[in-house]
Amino acid sequence: MAFEELVLEQIYYPDTRAKFFPGVVYSLLDVMPVILILVGFKFAWDASIKQLEVEELRTSVKESELLFLKSQINPHFLFNNLNNLYSYAIEQSPKTPSIILELSSVLRYMLYDCRAKFVGLGKEIEHLKNFTQLNELQIEERGKVSFQTKHIKDNYEIAPLILSVFIENAFKHSTASQADGIFIDVNISLDDKGCLNFECRNSFLETTNTDKLSHGIGLQNVKKRLQLLYPNAHKMYIKEDQNIYYVHLKLMLTQGSI
Repeated sequence: MAFEELVLEQIYYPDTRAKFFPGVVYSLLDVMPVILILVGFKFAWDASIKQLEVEELRTSVKESELLFLKSQINPHFLFNNLNNLYSYAIEQSPKTPSIILELSSVLRYMLYDCRAKFVGLGKEIEHLKNFTQLNELQIEERGKVSFQTKHIKDNYEIAPLILSVFIENAFKHSTASQADGIFIDVNISLDDKGCLNFECRNSFLETTNTDKLSHGIGLQNVKKRLQLLYPNAHKMYIKEDQNIYYVHLKLMLTQGSI
């Protein structure tokens, strides 16, 4: 453009167009809005692509962390219950076949039914029932176990293997610290707004394991998963008082496809 106005027009149109040359600056001002718009589109496009890459990276890291946290749960559970099964087998207890069946049902769920990030609430509750019955076998006549549910609906979804950690801890700490007088009380209910209320109470003796109750790997694992999966949709309250360990967890669930 500058060559045209400074050279060509001076040669071929000396008396007309060449007399009214506004200068390079004014010529650039004419096209500057178009240049700015194009440059703006370019920066906006690059920023959008970069933001998309960042979000994909965050999602990938989050999913990898969740898979790692979930993988920590399965061995923890398996080792504990294999030890129980071994003890019953050594004693040649008639309950050994029942334990094997319960363990098989629970492991089937953990290995095949809960690979997704979320599962149906009904399936998770059924797993918790089997899980509780399996652990209840080790208490025998030493105490009482209660497991109650209310208003559970199958069209809601929940992250798997979160609630089972609290039940597992209740059995572990109660049986490890008490020879008798054990009680474990689990209540799960769902309100009309999709808020799941999970309550678990268990007895324990302060002199044996008070310092271990709130600092186990399983509990820290659950807290991390809750932060990742329910960042603004959960509340957890834990209390230790008068040989009672109490957990109250609220989760806002979402409805899945029926």
